[in-house]
Amino acid sequence: MTTAQTSADTSIAAPQPLRVPDPDIEGFLYLEARLADEARYSEWEALWADDALYWVPMRPEDDPAVNLAYIHDNRRRIKSRVAQLNTGHRHSQTPPSVMRRMLANMEVTDESDGVVTVASNFALFEYRYTQRIWAGRVVHRIRRTEEGLRLVAKTVHLVNAAGPVETLAFLI
Repeated sequence: MTTAQTSADTSIAAPQPLRVPDPDIEGFLYLEARLADEARYSEWEALWADDALYWVPMRPEDDPAVNLAYIHDNRRRIKSRVAQLNTGHRHSQTPPSVMRRMLANMEVTDESDGVVTVASNFALFEYRYTQRIWAGRVVHRIRRTEEGLRLVAKTVHLVNAAGPVETLAFLI
């Protein structure tokens, strides 16, 4: 057996691409981003399921039951966050940030029990006195219900999460 044959025999299979989300799921994720960008907070809140979790960990390997997070909201806390934003009287958002975000590289990473998990890269451009760029990986879990699609979970892994992070007084 030659060296060429040996290395070919032990080669690793090429990775296969994951499936892209169905158009209705993709459209739902774009809607969620647009509502957050346009400060349409009550409409954004209406997208969430009753058993929702909105989580922005400090490190990707963190456990939300053990580690402190930038955001770790259940459905009741999401409602409270939206109520605060709707008052227009949050010092950290006076004047409010102008935002636009982009989602890219959407991939379905799991689909089970009526819930579709989609991981995407994102970039969020925020302007409030100065422009900031937020980037990372976002994982959405979406459930199909009789009332339509509902957001079960949103986990945002910021690129700079392990370093100093300025205020997250808006919807990331």
